[in-house]
Amino acid sequence: MLSDAPAFSGFSVDDVAAARDFYRDVLGLVVLERDGGMLDLELAGGHRVLVYEKPDHQPATFTVLNFSVEDVPDAVASLTERGVRFERYEGTPVATDEDGVFRGGGPLIAWFTDPAGNVLSVVEG
Repeated sequence: MLSDAPAFSGFSVDDVAAARDFYRDVLGLVVLERDGGMLDLELAGGHRVLVYEKPDHQPATFTVLNFSVEDVPDAVASLTERGVRFERYEGTPVATDEDGVFRGGGPLIAWFTDPAGNVLSVVEG
């Protein structure tokens, strides 16, 4: 029944205007306004993610959105120039490096947060 139904995911923020500015101006995504004060993030391949304001928003404790990139260190450098701060996780078996890139085996990955504290990543793909 649902195998042919279009689907999308979404996540909450505490301030839609701050989210719009971040995703549009910092990350360079196409951001569409929806009725009810919600946003659609247009992603590669025609995919969209819904962003909605929730007054009692609590950031997820997991990565809500992963961006697959060819060169993680290059993406980190580019986003850092745009003001993005990458997370440094010291408690993992292999800590992230000084730029925030996790090099513990598997694909390279670096995590950062949006203004609402939601965790995002750039991951080698």
